[in-house]
Amino acid sequence: MTRTRLTRKQGQLVAYVYYYTKVHRIPPSENEIAAFLGVYGPSAHQMILRLEAAGVLARIPGQPRTLQVLLPRQEIPDLE
Repeated sequence: MTRTRLTRKQGQLVAYVYYYTKVHRIPPSENEIAAFLGVYGPSAHQMILRLEAAGVLARIPGQPRTLQVLLPRQEIPDLE
């Protein structure tokens, strides 16, 4: 099994999407992700695009709240 290398902030983004979706049954908005990470919306969007390109997240462009974590649970970092 190959472990995906994520920066701390990327790991927290992935963990936030995973747990938020688990609790609310719908993924967080990009604004909610930005607020959680303490960054501006465009920065959160770019992080999501990078993680999508790396195969960590999936989304449907142009549709809100479609983020999906593609990593197996054991590769998702703990939420801090």
